[in-house]
Amino acid sequence: MERNHNPVHAVESVDCVTDKGLVGDRYFDFRDNYKGQITFFNWAIYEDMCKTFDKPDISTSVFRRNLILKGIDLNTLIGREFIIQNVTFSGSEECAPCYWMDEAVAPGTESFLKGEGGLRARILSGGSLTRGNTQLTLK
Repeated sequence: MERNHNPVHAVESVDCVTDKGLVGDRYFDFRDNYKGQITFFNWAIYEDMCKTFDKPDISTSVFRRNLILKGIDLNTLIGREFIIQNVTFSGSEECAPCYWMDEAVAPGTESFLKGEGGLRARILSGGSLTRGNTQLTLK
């Protein structure tokens, strides 16, 4: 189930603008010092959710996060600076799940994702991100 307003689109690359967000994103230049200029989600959590709720074909777009990463506990990035493809970010806070998860996936999904809803971050130095190499380096 996809919301009709503000649809999610997969892209090959995206421009990250310092202190503003992602070009083309609904929250681009939303407000000064916005904590969610970019959002991240953990691929392992996605896989666990698919197994737990027997939803192998559900799209990652239901999470409404900008970037899906593998191999990193996103909660460890809260309050830390990190770099992906020469773009520097600052982890702001957990991107907490909401009631929409129960509608988009299955009842109980919001509770399942508590503490694992993703990461909101600020963009400290801009650049482009390209799908594929998402190796992360801590500053």
